[in-house]
Order: sequence, then C-alpha cells, then structure tokens
Amino acid sequence: MWCKVCERETETERCEVCGSLTEADVPVEICYCQNCQTPIVVSVNEKSDKMCCPNCGERIKRLCKDMRPVFPEERLLLEILTAEPLAYLEKSVWACGSRYYIDGKSMVVPLKAFAEADTDKIKALLEKWKLKNRYEYFDAQIERFVAANARRLTAMKEEAFRFIRETAAKFSQEQIVLSFSGGKDSTVTADLAVRALANPSLVHIFGNTTLEFPMTMAYAERFRKSHPQAIFKVAQNKEQNFYEVCSDIGPPARMLRWCCTMFKTGPITRALNSLFRGQRVLTFYGVRKFESVSRSKYKRVEDDASSVKIQRQTVASPVFLWHDIDIWLYILGERLDFNEAYRLGYDRVGCWCCPNNNVRAMFLSNIYMPEAAEKWHSFLVDFARRIGKPDPEEYVDSGNWKSRQGGNGVKAAEDVKLKFANCTAEENAKIYRLKSPMSRDLTNLFIPIGIVSEEMGRKILHEVMVLEPRTKVPIMSLQPFQQDGYEYAVKVKTMNVVDHEALQRMAGYQVRKFNACRRCLKCESLCPHGAIKIKGNSYKIDEEKCKRCKMCVTAKFLDGGCLMDKFLKTNLEKK
Repeated sequence: MWCKVCERETETERCEVCGSLTEADVPVEICYCQNCQTPIVVSVNEKSDKMCCPNCGERIKRLCKDMRPVFPEERLLLEILTAEPLAYLEKSVWACGSRYYIDGKSMVVPLKAFAEADTDKIKALLEKWKLKNRYEYFDAQIERFVAANARRLTAMKEEAFRFIRETAAKFSQEQIVLSFSGGKDSTVTADLAVRALANPSLVHIFGNTTLEFPMTMAYAERFRKSHPQAIFKVAQNKEQNFYEVCSDIGPPARMLRWCCTMFKTGPITRALNSLFRGQRVLTFYGVRKFESVSRSKYKRVEDDASSVKIQRQTVASPVFLWHDIDIWLYILGERLDFNEAYRLGYDRVGCWCCPNNNVRAMFLSNIYMPEAAEKWHSFLVDFARRIGKPDPEEYVDSGNWKSRQGGNGVKAAEDVKLKFANCTAEENAKIYRLKSPMSRDLTNLFIPIGIVSEEMGRKILHEVMVLEPRTKVPIMSLQPFQQDGYEYAVKVKTMNVVDHEALQRMAGYQVRKFNACRRCLKCESLCPHGAIKIKGNSYKIDEEKCKRCKMCVTAKFLDGGCLMDKFLKTNLEKK
C-alpha cells in the first residue's frame, strides 16, 4: 500500500501517519481464455499460468498489459485495411494502440498503412458494408467479458466509492464539481461520484474547447438530457478564435500546447469563479496514471499550488489507478452511454487536431471529418511556408510540425523579447522597450509588487510610484522615457530594497505581459484570489482582491512571467 499524501509505504488500508486511504497500486496483466475468447484482468501477484477462466474453467494464458474493445465500426475498418469486409465478424477483436488481438492472436497494423491509405476508397467500402456489419456476436462477447471480470468490477466500484466519500467528507456537496470532458474517463468518474454521493444534482462542467469531435458535442447533449437533475455548465472561450490565434503565434505543438490554457483551463476557471465566488472546491476528474509518463507523476488527490492548473480547487481522481480495460469494464458492465467516437476507433477524444494525436487518429479524422481535416492540413502547410520551411508538405505530413519549439519565423516572437538598456544617468534603473505607450494598463500590472500611486510621482514627468505595501515606502518608480531605437519605453528605477535585481526581474515580467499578452487566461487560472481578469484586450488586476502573493511574478509558477514567453522564444527549434 502507498499513501499519496505522506508519500510513504504502509501496511494498512489507512496511513498510520495521516489517516488517509492508501492505494492498492498493484500491477495487472491481461490474460485470455481461448475457449470463451475473452480477456480476463488478473493481478501480477497471481500465477496466471495456474489460473482458470471464471466462465468455463479452462486454463488462461497471459496476453498483454492493457487493451480496449474493438467495436464493429472499427472492426469493419480493420477488415478493409487488412483482409476483406466482415472477415472478423464472428471473432473476438481487441486492441492496444495499433496492435490488434483477433481471437487472442496478435496482429500489428503498421503506421504506414494508415499514412498511405486511400481514404476515399475506404469511405466508399465502409458505406457499402455498414448495413451488414452486425452487433450480435460483439454483444455476446461483451457479456462473456463482463461476466468473467465481475469480481474485479465489484472491487473497483467499492474502492472508488470509498475513495470518493472519504475525499468528499471535507467539503459540502455544494462545493463539489465533476469535470466532464465527454471522454470515457470523465464519463466513468461522473457516474461513480453521483452514485457514491447519492446526489444526481452535482455540478458538471463541460469544457468546450471549440475543437471537440462532433460526436463529443452530440454525446454532451445526450448526457444533459439523460441527467436532468445535474447542474450542467458549459465553459467556452467565446472571445478567441482558434485559427486566428494559430495565425498569430503558430499552431500548438507537443511541448507548446497553449490551446489547453486558452480554450480549456481558462474558461473552466471563469465558470468556477462564476459559480462559487471564491470558495474552494473539490473537483473529481478522470485522470489515470497509466495514460502517460507525465500523468504517472500525479497524485490521486492534489491541492498543491504548483501542481493544480486552477487555483482554489482540490482535484481528485477516483479512476487514477484504473487501466483502459477497467474503464471499459465499468462502461460496458454498467451499460453507460458513451462517446460514439470510440466505436469508430479513436482511443482518445480530446481536441480532434491535438498535436498529441497519433497517425491513426488523423487517419480516422480524414475519413470521418474530411472537411475539418483538410482545412487543418491546408492551414499547417501555409504556416510552414510562412515560417520558411523548404518543403512545407513534407514538414506537415511527416508530423514535424508537432515537434515545433518556440516562435522561430513567427512575427509575434518579437513581443516576448525583453529589450532593455541600463540607465547611464541613474543607478538601479533600466529602460524597457514597450509595444505601445506607457499607460494605466501597464502600471496596473505592478499591483502585485506594491501599492501603485500616481499621486506620489512627479506629475511633470508622468511618473508613477510603487510603494511597499506595509511601510508605504517607495520601492520603484515608473516613468515614460525616450530611448534611441525604441518607439516607446518606460524607465523602471528600484529603490529602498536590498535585492534590486529580484525586483527588476519582476518588473521585466510585467513589461513582458504588457507587450506579449494574448489573453491566454493563464494568469486568471493562476491567481488564487481571483484578482486577475482579462476584459476585451485589457489585462486588469483588482487592487482590492490582490493579496500580493506574487504567484504571477514568480518563475516557479510562471516562468518568464508570461506564458507567451514559453511559446514564442526563438532559437530553440532544431534546423
């Protein structure tokens, strides 16, 4: 057993130090019964070579570490790619990525097959054979699967219910939120939480990124209608257009996913602030440690300021230790409705054009979302041409655009370059280049550093002073300045402090925000006091709400002071 709170091993169900529930983080493997043609989930501690199928009593053999069901729609597509239509109609078909298991025998479909497939021909064949693509054998197979894994399903439910009740006990049910993405993990999480807490009126927040699959939007609508008592809120950034932002700062890449902050985290932050008015909330969400290396480092319950994306919330995942096959065991065993995209073969249903999507996912989108896929491909080729790639088509088709780093070739990259000169006339003073004239939009950004006072500055110089909040002693002055090579500039002078360099670093962060802000909403999500608001094209800090915690001017929480610094830095991409 392992306590995620104390991060220590324990022999008991509850941690002896903090009393928290521990996690039975026991690895599993998938075994297979050739007689029933069904997978069975077993603990690696058990001797699989000596185990028998719960359905028929036949010996089972080890097959793999995880898998998912292949629905008839995906099965037909697989048949078209590898055999002939309906060749596997009465066979047990499961998958893990691009590896398929047909009656327990492994078959890999190479990525080349997806990349080079004639999608027009495939679409015609899918249309021709879809009426003969029956579900009878698949349904019978799933019944056997659920029956063979009934004990595991019961154990998983009991542990998840217990975890949810224990975690929720510290909050009133009015402060509990279910993060609903329309994916399989959030579907299971929402169902578990409603059942565990016996409360169908819990708040569900659906983050519509505007890049959702059509099937996701249809499922979200079905979910709302089938859960009439649930409080269902849609969080959406209606002020930004994805393609316009891509044109400005470049498309998202694997290490540069600005879209998550701008179109998901930021709007959800606003929805939470609107609903809960500054209260701390508990959010149950469907994160699993086996999804990726980065998620394996998460904790099952997390409220540390440097770990949660949205402040003023504790996040907890009831399905943190579940595998793909566990999620499907619950969905199929409990007969839940789910996103139809999974029937087509998608194994994840976030943003359909996400740079983390693999070749197979884009192949599916070319078949089922041809117009959107073609528009995105054309945009990427045009972008590659604009930033000077010698072979734009190859850059896009090879997937190299997903590895893009920084703002090389992007005009907006100039905005994050912090250009300054040391003032030769005054000590501890720097002159920073500005994108536009010094204004209250700039001086407002210095509220987290101290009290901003126009009255104490020299009016003839349009000087603004920043005061130490407790002593009211001036620690910084801001003054519009003329500097060779800069169309606009501000002189920032620090005073009455021990560490001038640290204070100038904070000033530089705020200047960068002023020059480079793209209304990404990161700062709104970061502020634990709800003091930062992006209104129109203005970044505003509420002086009454700001507690000067300095999270927004600290590299630990926002490296470079502005998220755009990460996305638009140059000279990072390999030539």
